[in-house]
Amino acid sequence: MPYTYILQCVDETFYIGWTTDLHNRLKVHNEGKGARYTRGRLPVKLVYWELHSNRSDAQKREVDLRRLKRREKEDLVKSFQQVKTLDLP
Repeated sequence: MPYTYILQCVDETFYIGWTTDLHNRLKVHNEGKGARYTRGRLPVKLVYWELHSNRSDAQKREVDLRRLKRREKEDLVKSFQQVKTLDLP
């Protein structure tokens, strides 16, 4: 199943992406093999995610999330953390 996600980098910036394997993608980012943006901002932590029914919806949502202003992203992450948790190894 495809996900959109938000990572918080060590410098407090956000990275937004999509994947079909959330656990593996987080691992790849933290190994410095993910997106160029996150490589110099390690470690990253997963602060938000959404599950989608298909890849197209996940990609569209990624674009929508990237267009949000920082404050809107912060509000989204804050409300998400109050509702959901995801245990990652």
